[in-house]
Amino acid sequence: MTPSPPLNPPPSAIERIARAIPDPVLLFIGFYVLTLVAAVLLGGTTFSTLGPNGAVEQSIKPMLASENIRWIFDNALLVNWLGFGNGVLGVILIVTLAIGVAEHAGLLGALIKKAGRRVPMRWMPLLLVFLGIMSSLATDAGYLVLIPLAGLLYAALGQNPLIGMAAAFAGVSAGFSANLVPATPPDVIVGLNARVFAEAQGVPFATADGTPLNAATMNYFFMVASTFLLAIVGAFVTKRFVAPKLSQQPWTRPADLDLGEFTLTDGERRGLRAAAWTTPVALLVIYGFAVGPLASFTGADGREVHPFLNNVILMISFYFVAVGMAFGFASGKFSRLADVVEAMTKQANTTGYILVLTFFSYNFLGLLAYSGLGAYITHLGAQGLLALGFADSPVLLLLGFVITTALINLFVGGLTSKWLLLGPIFVPMLYQVNPQMTPDLVSAAYRVADSSTNIVTPMMAYAGIVLAFMRRYRPDLTIGDMILMMVPYSLFFLVSWTALLLAFFLLGIPLGF
Repeated sequence: MTPSPPLNPPPSAIERIARAIPDPVLLFIGFYVLTLVAAVLLGGTTFSTLGPNGAVEQSIKPMLASENIRWIFDNALLVNWLGFGNGVLGVILIVTLAIGVAEHAGLLGALIKKAGRRVPMRWMPLLLVFLGIMSSLATDAGYLVLIPLAGLLYAALGQNPLIGMAAAFAGVSAGFSANLVPATPPDVIVGLNARVFAEAQGVPFATADGTPLNAATMNYFFMVASTFLLAIVGAFVTKRFVAPKLSQQPWTRPADLDLGEFTLTDGERRGLRAAAWTTPVALLVIYGFAVGPLASFTGADGREVHPFLNNVILMISFYFVAVGMAFGFASGKFSRLADVVEAMTKQANTTGYILVLTFFSYNFLGLLAYSGLGAYITHLGAQGLLALGFADSPVLLLLGFVITTALINLFVGGLTSKWLLLGPIFVPMLYQVNPQMTPDLVSAAYRVADSSTNIVTPMMAYAGIVLAFMRRYRPDLTIGDMILMMVPYSLFFLVSWTALLLAFFLLGIPLGF
């Protein structure tokens, strides 16, 4: 039984405002209507941004035009919803089903019992934030795997699951650009495009002393330092601000969540041994795909193609199904294949809200991009930074760029799409204003700002998904409650991470190699 928490103090004014924020579904419906109205009112407005080949004239589409109305209906289902982000909804659903096999087999509960006995509670927040940061190696897997597992872990320990989920969410999303491994997907995306933006405008793709930059590793030293900094800061915020508050709040254990006693049964021990033997076999199969049909190759256009990285979440899903089935049959939880199907079906029953949410949120994001309003918001942010007049102070210029990008990130999500809008403007512009603003420095500043505010905006593609995970333990949780919970992480990450960037810059420490 969950212990009864102390009586909650009356909510503060900020908490009352946060709880008044509508459900994300209603929020995105409202945003969609506002975007449509704004596009109608501003339709035909033109503005100029910098592209790889110079100035690009852009305009806001008049959404009342017949072809634009047809676009809304023609793309609402297949392109804007089911095809959003190259089919991210399908990825969410398949990972949910795969985890369902492992969860309903009892594997996750057994692992949590074992881990909970070995990892001291005082180190748990640090471990979760660190694992969240490192999960960017597997792109979006941290959102879909680590965050729900963190909730299960804290539930097994008798702690409010939202504490562990908040720490994991902070690491996965706010620390997305940091890592100990070089040439991660964010490194490649940001670095290669930064080189294009710089070379197209005649900006040297080099450090301030003229050393040529390597696109994939030009921020590596800074990212390594960031990994340790953010893990420590995230653990501090969890212990100092998040855990004390959430430990006083009630939470419920879902009816389908059976962690049992905190001692492993004989069946669970057999299951864990079977899962342990299955792990190298499953990893060997995955490795065979990685070096075989999914191996990297050079495309006809000369670019490197990485099929395995593009399908890494499917590989993770395969692993969960394999070890989940091994555990289930060895422990006696499963006796026939129909039990595996039943486990997936039970897990699928929790995805209804996700389907409703993503339909409205993804259609809103599609409209924002198609109408041109997203690019227009970015354009206004760039003009505002220019108006600040920080040309003679590189530190203020850097701070202005970080703050501007962090604010834009509250309204326009997506690391890649926003970089493709901001990069062509700021990489050449900041260098021309002050030659110390080299492409690697601007890229590092962008990554700091883009990641730090991900966890406090409903515009982030996975915000609603994380909320759905958290509602398993607190059904009345609102998007405002979740944002309020994550604000301390966002503020501390933004301030400390910016301070680290300034230290690298002022002390002349190389950002990478």
